[in-house]
Amino acid sequence: MDERLLFPATQRNRDSIAEVLSKFLTQSGSVLEIASGSGEHGVIFQERFPNICWQTSDPEPSHRKSISAWINHQGLSHKMPQPIDLDVERRPWPVTVELQSSIKLIVCINMIHISPWSSTEALFEEAGILLKKGQSLILYGPFKINGEHISESNSRFDNALKAQNSSWGVRDLNEVSEIGMRNRFEKREVIVMPANNFSVVFQMS
Repeated sequence: MDERLLFPATQRNRDSIAEVLSKFLTQSGSVLEIASGSGEHGVIFQERFPNICWQTSDPEPSHRKSISAWINHQGLSHKMPQPIDLDVERRPWPVTVELQSSIKLIVCINMIHISPWSSTEALFEEAGILLKKGQSLILYGPFKINGEHISESNSRFDNALKAQNSSWGVRDLNEVSEIGMRNRFEKREVIVMPANNFSVVFQMS
């Protein structure tokens, strides 16, 4: 039985996200991906950036099975570790001392709008423990800017999310940045991405 999941958005955004990552990845060390989903991003980025170790994570068992299946399917089991069972709100995060010492970057793609606000708070708090001065947390997804949606489609998407779960929704970048500041993260760069999304780079100060 093939346990690989296919998330269509991955095919659409992988190249643009990889371009952003290429500017911030070091020549070695590990990247911790939070809420890795199907694992498609993880294997793609591991292949594109072979000098780093891409560590996936997800709290959902079916997602972790998919990630493992993708790792095996792409022949990356010799290089890429198995996913961690990590829920951002279940703390402390289950990160080994070895992994913590090698982490250079934390990446979170399309999570904070499909999780409670408390998950965003936990993400920054725990990332602030793991990352060192000068290292970054990169978020990707839709954001409101100064309290306003940047497109009608994002507004409809926000309404659909809230109808599905009242604790979900497109977050305002100013409010996210405030959480970052409370945890010693400075908003370093906001990069406009295709399909009304952004990559936002928060750097530890």
